Amino acid sequence: MDASSPRSRRQVLTALAGAGSFALLAACSAPPSSSPAPSSGSAGAATSAEEAGGMEALVAAAKAEGQLNVIALPPDWANYGAMISAFSAKYGITVNSASPDGSSQDEINAVNQLKGTSRAPDVLDLGMSVALANTALFAPYKTAGWADIPDAQKEPSGLWVQDYGGFMSVGYDSSKFPEVTAVSDLTGPAFKNAVALNGDPTQANAALNGVVMASLASGGSLDDISRGVEFFRGLKASGNFIPVQATSATVKSGETPVVFDWDYLAAGNAKEVPTWKVFVPADATLGGYYAQAINKQAPNPAAARLWQEFLYSDEGQNTYLKGGARPVRMEAMTTAGTIDTTAAAALPPVTGTPVFLSEAQATKAKTALASTWAGAIG
Repeated sequence: MDASSPRSRRQVLTALAGAGSFALLAACSAPPSSSPAPSSGSAGAATSAEEAGGMEALVAAAKAEGQLNVIALPPDWANYGAMISAFSAKYGITVNSASPDGSSQDEINAVNQLKGTSRAPDVLDLGMSVALANTALFAPYKTAGWADIPDAQKEPSGLWVQDYGGFMSVGYDSSKFPEVTAVSDLTGPAFKNAVALNGDPTQANAALNGVVMASLASGGSLDDISRGVEFFRGLKASGNFIPVQATSATVKSGETPVVFDWDYLAAGNAKEVPTWKVFVPADATLGGYYAQAINKQAPNPAAARLWQEFLYSDEGQNTYLKGGARPVRMEAMTTAGTIDTTAAAALPPVTGTPVFLSEAQATKAKTALASTWAGAIG
């Protein structure tokens, strides 16, 4: 936390070849060349704005670079379209957005394959299992809002920092189906040829968590997601599961009228399908956050760090919130009175006790799916 529309952030089928194809979302200049990346200089070693000479110096250095390379950020995922536009307008920096249909693993592949070029990603937005497996590629950095972020949601030196999250849910077109009150409802005949995931769970974080949620709702645990695999095996056997990448386009067309997805993404479908509802199960309230990281060989190191400062500022955090995602500084901002209360009130209701995959559990789940998912789904 994914196919051909902007909502397909964690798409598995996207070829890495697309990682070098940049869409200039914030300006009309030509895409950056593949020439060697410039020297990082002082910004490349800075672990805070203070080490970069202060915010004014960091802004000046970023403006001098004039570019920021992001990857796998579709405009309607956690309100990234608005985030990119606001950042570019505020600082006059061109944002080059590559492979909006990419997965978290595609981001890592791009870092490795484009290493040393001006086309390499400067910053990354990753599912936690992928982030934890690739910390050697990241540069430590602490933003001005560092103290507001719970210790459990950041690597101590700032190699990765969680930025936004939500809860797994079932989104569905209520004009076509009875009210969903439990995950098990989806096994009924009313949901024939209707249930989809947002990606391939062996590579897409949103889809992986969909399987975990199904496991919890089926009596499984965070340590053993086999019941989730069996749940989807049963859905496939009954004809209820459809192996289609769920996107905003497939939801709008009616091709995927029932989707396992993060609540902030699921809620967004109501813009196109007014009868769309979002259900977060009380017996499987699975939370999850994505994480930011800076490529330690970023071709635009100052812009990379300025982007982080913007994301974790009150403005950036409220931008996530307006997209239905829960920003990592939400509790501190609520206490400080800087949260957007209207956007906060619009979040889908959550009644169960939240649970979160630990690093070990996320790794174990990913390993289990790698060996069992294809056999279950075919």
